[in-house]
Amino acid sequence: MNIYDTANRLASEIKQSEEYTNYKMAKELINLKPELKQKIDEFEKARYEAQVSSMQTGKQDDEKVKKMQELYVELIQIEEVKKYFDAELKFNVILADVNKIIGETVKDLMS
Repeated sequence: MNIYDTANRLASEIKQSEEYTNYKMAKELINLKPELKQKIDEFEKARYEAQVSSMQTGKQDDEKVKKMQELYVELIQIEEVKKYFDAELKFNVILADVNKIIGETVKDLMS
């Protein structure tokens, strides 16, 4: 069995998964509404800035975290955005699980 064939088969199965399909549809709906996309982009930027600040300083920047949380609370009140975030989370769990499985398989080489 060729490892690249297996990887391509996995990629195909991921694209056929319910999680992928739901996330893709939710993303397409958001992209049709520029005002929602802009708000999500603003949230993503705030989340990124909070994470980078935390990684650089070793502690949370309470102001940045508060801004991110306020944006999130506002956004999840919008049903389409809530569905988008839920779909995104479920899809990311699948990717994380696949990465974990692969990582566990080769961890003896990484130490």
